[in-house]
Amino acid sequence: MKFQLAINLERLADDIGMDEVTRHTLDMVQMADRGGFRSVWAAEHHALEMTIAPNPFQLLTWWGENTDRIRLGTAVAVAAYWHPIRLAGEAAMTDLLSGGRLEFGIGSGAYQREFDRMHAGLKQSDAWKYMQEMLPAVLALWQGDYAHDGEYWQFPVSTSVPKPVQTPHPPVWVAARAPVTYDFAVKNGYNILSWPLTRPMSEAELYKQRLDDALAANPGKPKPVFAMMRHACVYDKKDDWMVPVRAAQRQYGQFENLFKNLDDVVNGFPKAADLESIENRSEYDPQMLSENLMFGTPDEVIAKLKLYEALGVDEFTYYASMGLGLKEQKRSLELFCNEVIPAFS
Repeated sequence: MKFQLAINLERLADDIGMDEVTRHTLDMVQMADRGGFRSVWAAEHHALEMTIAPNPFQLLTWWGENTDRIRLGTAVAVAAYWHPIRLAGEAAMTDLLSGGRLEFGIGSGAYQREFDRMHAGLKQSDAWKYMQEMLPAVLALWQGDYAHDGEYWQFPVSTSVPKPVQTPHPPVWVAARAPVTYDFAVKNGYNILSWPLTRPMSEAELYKQRLDDALAANPGKPKPVFAMMRHACVYDKKDDWMVPVRAAQRQYGQFENLFKNLDDVVNGFPKAADLESIENRSEYDPQMLSENLMFGTPDEVIAKLKLYEALGVDEFTYYASMGLGLKEQKRSLELFCNEVIPAFS
């Protein structure tokens, strides 16, 4: 099993300065670079302090200039917020400036609140159609002159400038939850990013089954790289188990606000939804969070990861951003690099 880091510039409240958050994020990426992580992912979100990433390619270029070998990916560029020519060019420029380290991740987007502002009138549930039109157009632009006459974009003959360093193109990843996206990925040879949120191992098994179903429906197609993300925290003592749980509950309260489009957001900070009052409150029970997420001592985390390895997960994505204290985040990543990753060498 290989390892990926997903990390955001993140503020859950205004009592922490941007300079401190920025420095911390780069420190974490550099630790991952030294510690054996294969890749790091930057998200795309807008007008939200909990994920400060209006252009993931800026973050990746910055990280690339300050690291030696770790690969640099978008998880994900939101298709409906871009024009194909601009997305192709921005991605290719990042590949060029990083010496061919780009991993190109694309997806549909998560929050209706963002669509209401970035692409008014588009329902989040329909955004996958934009992704499936966008990706072939970007790949064509990377190859050379190409004209596009699609349902959502039209443009005369153009090309990506610059072109990517990697040939035939950077590795492509799609964020997949629905069966239609698994089928799209397998059919076209794209790798898969998956995220079971806080749900139990049965959700991870469901995603693996969707991959298996897509492979069965497309005989002869190779198996894509299958990555799965979980919020992660490694701690020294078992007695510390509630520290990441409390942080996760706080962050997921904001996530539920955004996911359900409650629109209670002030100056970029979402108010946390009352987890006790929502229908899916069982997903945030402390014991359940501790069990389902990648929380534990090094030995406990290794045992959990072995289950994902046995399931068929090729790469585990360590999601570091969840409102945990900066000191605790660094200690967790240090333990993961020094004591967990060697168990999978």
